[in-house]
Parts: sequence; C-alpha cells; structure tokens
Amino acid sequence: MASIRKHGGAWQARVRRKGYPETARSFTSRKDAERWARDTEAEMDRGAFISRTVAESTTLHDVLERYLDEVSPTLRGHDANKYRLRALQRQRIAQYSMASLTPEIIANWRNELAARIAPATVVRELATLGAIINHARREWAMHIPNPVELVRKPAVPPGRCRVLSPEEEARLLDAAAPRGRRSPWLQPAIILSVETAMRRGELLALTWANINLERRTAFLPMTKNGSARAVPLSSRAIATLAGMPRSPDGRVIPMSATALALRFSQLRERVGLADFRWHDLRHTAATRIARRLPNIIELSSVTGHRNLSMLKRYVHPEAEELAYKLG
Repeated sequence: MASIRKHGGAWQARVRRKGYPETARSFTSRKDAERWARDTEAEMDRGAFISRTVAESTTLHDVLERYLDEVSPTLRGHDANKYRLRALQRQRIAQYSMASLTPEIIANWRNELAARIAPATVVRELATLGAIINHARREWAMHIPNPVELVRKPAVPPGRCRVLSPEEEARLLDAAAPRGRRSPWLQPAIILSVETAMRRGELLALTWANINLERRTAFLPMTKNGSARAVPLSSRAIATLAGMPRSPDGRVIPMSATALALRFSQLRERVGLADFRWHDLRHTAATRIARRLPNIIELSSVTGHRNLSMLKRYVHPEAEELAYKLG
C-alpha cells in the first residue's frame, strides 16, 4: 500500500510491498506522486519492478569518480585515461543523475564534442562513456538502459595511408642526427619504429633486458591487445641498437611520450613534413615488411595485429608495385 505525505516543499510517495525493499520518491505535485505510486505498485504486481533509487541519487560525476578509483587503475593506459575522465567530469553532462541521462542528452554532448574534435575521437569518447555506464549497470546497481547505445555515431573518414618515402626518410634521419643539443634518442627511435613496426608505447617501454641481440629479438611482455609478443630484429635494427648508448633506467629509448611527441613535431616542421605523424612510421614499417613477408601469419606476428581487417589498414602497397607483380 502506498502512502503519500507532504514533506518539506515536496510530496513524498512511499511504497511498501512484500518481497520488495521499501521505495520512496519525491515530487512537486501530489498528482505526480500518486501516479508514480500506482505505476510502481503495478510493476510490483507484474514482477517487473526494478528500483531506480541508486541511479536517481547518483550523478555521472559520482560514477566517473568511482570508476577512476576502482576500475581504471586495473586497465592499461590508466594515466592517459585518467585525464580524459577528469575532463569529462568537468563537463555539464556529468552533473546529470544516471537515471536522467537520455539519448537526447548524449546526442547533444556528442554534437558539442564534434564541434571541436575529430569524428574518430568522438566515437572513442562515446565508446568510453558507454562502457562505463555498462559497468555501472552490471556492478553498481544502476538499473537504467544505456542511452549511448541509441545514439548515432559520427561517420569516421577513411584511415590514413601516409607512408614515408626513402627520400623523406633520409631527410628526416639527417635532421634527427644527434648533433649539438639534439636528443641522442630521436634518430634511433625513428629507425627502430620503421624497422620493427612497434607502436610508440611499445617502443618507449622496451628495455635492454628484453633484447637479445644474438637471437635478434625484442620481447614485449605487454602490448596494446593485451598479449606478449616477440619482435624480430632486422640487420638495420641490430646495428642501430648496437651503436646506442645505454640509459641508467634500463630503457632503450628513455623518453616520455610527451617529450618524444614534442621533439618529433619540431623535427617534421624543420624538414617540411608537417602532414606526417609518428604513427605513420608504423604504417611505413608494415608496408615495407609486407614486401619481405607476404605470408599474412608471419606479417601479423611481427606487427601484432590480430585480424586481417585491421592489418589491411596498415599495409599500403603501391599500384605500380602490384602491376609489376601481375606481369
């Protein structure tokens, strides 16, 4: 039986029914309180009632804070992810309660993002928020539908196919040579990236302890897809490693991601390659290695790709080269 009473400036409806926890909610009018009580009792009679109390009293900001405390530290890339979630907490959408989040609110947030960041980044932000809401639904009694699943994702343009030419590589490496105050690590980092197809994070985490020059391998205990990988080292990679100084911290490239990005940005501006990004070195490496390792299984074991569709985004054979093979 539901009870309706005036409490402060609001009307409070309270429903007690055997087999269910006591449920209450406040409204600005008695009529709304009575309607909610009737609907709640009807759902309980049908066995379809699910309490939304937690979702109604918890904001997205609260959920993000708990996610940062309990879940994010267990994931790879926690440091980078932390800054993204902190930025989300400062946005207006974080002030809504979990029960108040609707597809319309999510769509408006998507549009705000699309006005200042790339479509692919918007898709990633939507995916992150959707995953966090799903975690809250599974683990934290947030009995709500996931509004992100009903929102249209922006169209993502075709992936980049920028590959470094031999002439561009020569200019890049000459400008990166460790002369004067230039970093002794930038040039070898570029060469190793082109020769091994390692991701930037994998290269920066690589330690001398995991390099075996005799067996010509570099072992990566943790990669982006969550598994370990042994990377074969070409003769050029071996020669580069053999001529490098050793850092006291044991890393092959003792630079932070921020420092490497800054120095590479300055380098590409000096040589007139403003359209070239660090990740394009991985595209270049995959394309070159594919010429020497046409077997897809062998190629994917080097690059670390788990499926063919993703590997195809990184290998960019030239039409002239294919025409020559056709005869």
